[in-house]
Amino acid sequence: MGNICRSPSAQGVFEKYIKNNNLHNYIKVDSAGTHSYHVGGKPDSRSAQAALIRGVDISQQRARKITTQDCQDFDYIVVMDNDNHMNVKMMCPKKLHHKIFKMMDFSTSSKYTEVPDPYYGGDQGFELVLDLLENSSIGLFSHIKNKHI
Repeated sequence: MGNICRSPSAQGVFEKYIKNNNLHNYIKVDSAGTHSYHVGGKPDSRSAQAALIRGVDISQQRARKITTQDCQDFDYIVVMDNDNHMNVKMMCPKKLHHKIFKMMDFSTSSKYTEVPDPYYGGDQGFELVLDLLENSSIGLFSHIKNKHI
Protein backbone atom coordinates (compact mmCIF):
# COMPACT_ATOMS: atom_id res chain seq x y z
CA MET A 1 0.00 0.00 0.00
CA GLY A 2 2.62 2.52 1.05
CA ASN A 3 5.52 0.98 -0.90
CA ILE A 4 7.89 0.63 2.05
CA CYS A 5 7.70 -3.05 3.08
CA ARG A 6 6.39 -5.77 0.79
CA SER A 7 6.71 -4.26 -2.66
CA PRO A 8 10.28 -2.95 -2.27
CA SER A 9 11.21 -6.36 -0.89
CA ALA A 10 9.49 -8.04 -3.86
CA GLN A 11 11.34 -5.76 -6.27
CA GLY A 12 14.68 -6.52 -4.63
CA VAL A 13 14.11 -10.28 -4.43
CA PHE A 14 12.95 -10.49 -8.05
CA GLU A 15 15.79 -8.28 -9.32
CA LYS A 16 18.29 -10.53 -7.57
CA TYR A 17 16.64 -13.59 -9.09
CA ILE A 18 16.69 -12.25 -12.65
CA LYS A 19 20.27 -11.01 -12.22
CA ASN A 20 21.35 -14.45 -11.01
CA ASN A 21 19.75 -15.86 -14.17
CA ASN A 22 21.49 -13.29 -16.40
CA LEU A 23 18.25 -11.70 -17.59
CA HIS A 24 18.60 -8.31 -15.89
CA ASN A 25 19.06 -6.65 -19.30
CA TYR A 26 15.70 -8.02 -20.47
CA ILE A 27 13.38 -7.64 -17.50
CA LYS A 28 12.69 -4.32 -15.80
CA VAL A 29 11.35 -4.39 -12.26
CA ASP A 30 9.87 -1.52 -10.26
CA SER A 31 7.62 -1.19 -7.25
CA ALA A 32 4.91 1.22 -6.25
CA GLY A 33 2.18 1.56 -3.66
CA THR A 34 -1.51 2.17 -4.08
CA HIS A 35 -1.47 4.97 -1.47
CA SER A 36 0.74 8.03 -1.17
CA TYR A 37 1.51 7.65 2.56
CA HIS A 38 5.28 7.41 2.15
CA VAL A 39 6.06 8.83 -1.31
CA GLY A 40 9.77 9.63 -1.50
CA GLY A 41 10.54 7.67 1.67
CA LYS A 42 13.02 4.85 2.12
CA PRO A 43 11.92 1.26 2.67
CA ASP A 44 11.03 0.35 6.25
CA SER A 45 14.30 -0.28 8.10
CA ARG A 46 13.08 -3.73 9.21
CA SER A 47 12.35 -4.72 5.61
CA ALA A 48 15.71 -3.40 4.47
CA GLN A 49 17.57 -5.23 7.25
CA ALA A 50 15.79 -8.54 6.69
CA ALA A 51 16.41 -8.31 2.94
CA LEU A 52 20.07 -7.38 3.38
CA ILE A 53 20.66 -10.47 5.52
CA ARG A 54 19.51 -12.46 2.48
CA GLY A 55 21.80 -10.55 0.13
CA VAL A 56 19.14 -8.18 -1.21
CA ASP A 57 19.86 -4.46 -0.92
CA ILE A 58 16.71 -2.34 -1.16
CA SER A 59 18.15 0.70 0.61
CA GLN A 60 18.31 2.86 -2.53
CA GLN A 61 14.65 2.43 -3.43
CA ARG A 62 12.19 5.23 -2.76
CA ALA A 63 8.44 4.90 -2.31
CA ARG A 64 6.18 6.04 -5.08
CA LYS A 65 2.52 5.69 -5.94
CA ILE A 66 1.42 3.59 -8.89
CA THR A 67 0.13 5.55 -11.88
CA THR A 68 -2.26 4.80 -14.70
CA GLN A 69 0.77 5.04 -16.98
CA ASP A 70 2.33 2.08 -15.13
CA CYS A 71 -0.65 0.00 -16.27
CA GLN A 72 0.27 0.89 -19.84
CA ASP A 73 4.05 0.55 -19.51
CA PHE A 74 4.45 -2.72 -17.62
CA ASP A 75 3.53 -6.20 -18.86
CA TYR A 76 2.76 -7.35 -15.32
CA ILE A 77 1.31 -5.50 -12.34
CA VAL A 78 1.89 -7.79 -9.38
CA VAL A 79 0.22 -6.91 -6.09
CA MET A 80 0.61 -8.32 -2.62
CA ASP A 81 -2.98 -8.72 -1.43
CA ASN A 82 -6.67 -8.51 -2.28
CA ASP A 83 -7.04 -4.86 -1.22
CA ASN A 84 -4.23 -3.75 -3.50
CA HIS A 85 -5.58 -5.97 -6.27
CA MET A 86 -8.92 -4.19 -6.06
CA ASN A 87 -7.27 -0.74 -5.88
CA VAL A 88 -5.16 -1.39 -8.96
CA LYS A 89 -8.12 -2.77 -10.91
CA MET A 90 -10.07 0.40 -10.12
CA MET A 91 -7.32 2.65 -11.48
CA CYS A 92 -6.22 0.66 -14.53
CA PRO A 93 -8.34 0.66 -17.67
CA LYS A 94 -10.42 -2.50 -17.93
CA LYS A 95 -8.68 -3.53 -21.15
CA LEU A 96 -5.45 -3.89 -19.09
CA HIS A 97 -6.85 -5.97 -16.23
CA HIS A 98 -5.27 -9.08 -17.75
CA LYS A 99 -1.89 -7.69 -16.56
CA ILE A 100 -2.87 -7.63 -12.87
CA PHE A 101 -1.85 -10.56 -10.67
CA LYS A 102 -1.33 -11.30 -7.00
CA MET A 103 2.22 -12.36 -6.15
CA MET A 104 0.90 -15.51 -4.53
CA ASP A 105 -0.65 -16.55 -7.87
CA PHE A 106 2.91 -17.59 -8.70
CA SER A 107 3.64 -19.46 -5.48
CA THR A 108 4.92 -22.96 -5.99
CA SER A 109 4.09 -24.24 -2.51
CA SER A 110 2.19 -22.09 -0.05
CA LYS A 111 -1.06 -22.08 1.85
CA TYR A 112 -1.06 -18.27 1.63
CA THR A 113 -3.15 -16.46 -0.99
CA GLU A 114 -1.77 -13.03 -0.03
CA VAL A 115 1.58 -11.70 1.13
CA PRO A 116 0.76 -10.49 4.65
CA ASP A 117 1.66 -6.95 5.66
CA PRO A 118 4.47 -7.19 8.24
CA TYR A 119 4.37 -3.52 9.26
CA TYR A 120 2.68 -3.98 12.64
CA GLY A 121 4.14 -7.39 13.41
CA GLY A 122 7.47 -8.55 14.73
CA ASP A 123 10.62 -9.57 12.91
CA GLN A 124 9.16 -12.95 11.98
CA GLY A 125 6.64 -11.18 9.75
CA PHE A 126 9.44 -9.74 7.63
CA GLU A 127 11.07 -13.16 7.37
CA LEU A 128 7.77 -14.73 6.29
CA VAL A 129 7.31 -12.04 3.65
CA LEU A 130 10.76 -12.76 2.23
CA ASP A 131 10.12 -16.52 2.26
CA LEU A 132 6.88 -16.00 0.33
CA LEU A 133 8.48 -13.55 -2.11
CA GLU A 134 11.44 -15.82 -2.79
CA ASN A 135 9.14 -18.76 -3.51
CA SER A 136 6.73 -16.75 -5.65
CA SER A 137 9.59 -15.13 -7.57
CA ILE A 138 10.57 -18.56 -8.85
CA GLY A 139 7.06 -19.08 -10.18
CA LEU A 140 6.81 -15.57 -11.62
CA PHE A 141 10.19 -15.93 -13.32
CA SER A 142 9.17 -19.28 -14.80
CA HIS A 143 5.88 -17.78 -16.03
CA ILE A 144 7.62 -14.83 -17.70
CA LYS A 145 10.35 -16.99 -19.18
CA ASN A 146 7.84 -19.44 -20.66
CA LYS A 147 5.67 -16.66 -22.12
CA HIS A 148 8.22 -14.11 -23.28
CA ILE A 149 11.79 -15.38 -23.43
